[in-house]
Amino acid sequence: MKKNLLIFFLGAAVIIVLDQITKSAITARFTLHESYPVMDGLFNLVYVMNPGAAFGFMADASETFRYVFFTGVTVAAVLLIVYYLIKSNPRNLMLVGSLTLIFGGAVGNLIDRLRFGAVVDFLDVYIGSAHWPAFNVADSAITVGAILMIWEMILNRKSKDDPSK
Repeated sequence: MKKNLLIFFLGAAVIIVLDQITKSAITARFTLHESYPVMDGLFNLVYVMNPGAAFGFMADASETFRYVFFTGVTVAAVLLIVYYLIKSNPRNLMLVGSLTLIFGGAVGNLIDRLRFGAVVDFLDVYIGSAHWPAFNVADSAITVGAILMIWEMILNRKSKDDPSK
């Protein structure tokens, strides 16, 4: 249990630090909405502020509502993840890893919301004129963590369904 918590908190700290360092580098070197092509036709560095959630969800809601809503949801998620880790004593490293990524990413974006009222996004992936919404290190960690968690659930479900395992 202690080993998993150590992995969890150290891993989350690394994600949070990397997220904040990259966001600080972008905000220090770019002006808002500035774009720098890295790979023409595929990838740019940009500086945008996302007041909503993924894909601009709730970006048009009032600033006060967004602040309270996103802060509350993130704090609740972070507390639930820590509670789950402590109470369930998971020995599964893939589960611990997925929760670490989700937790670290959530805290990284929460820091932005508390500081700026929005999240700094800077990775712009596209093909031609079709752009994926800009994202950041925290978003990437949350996405990879969620994929790993779903994968773990599927694998765990299969092993429960197959009595030979």
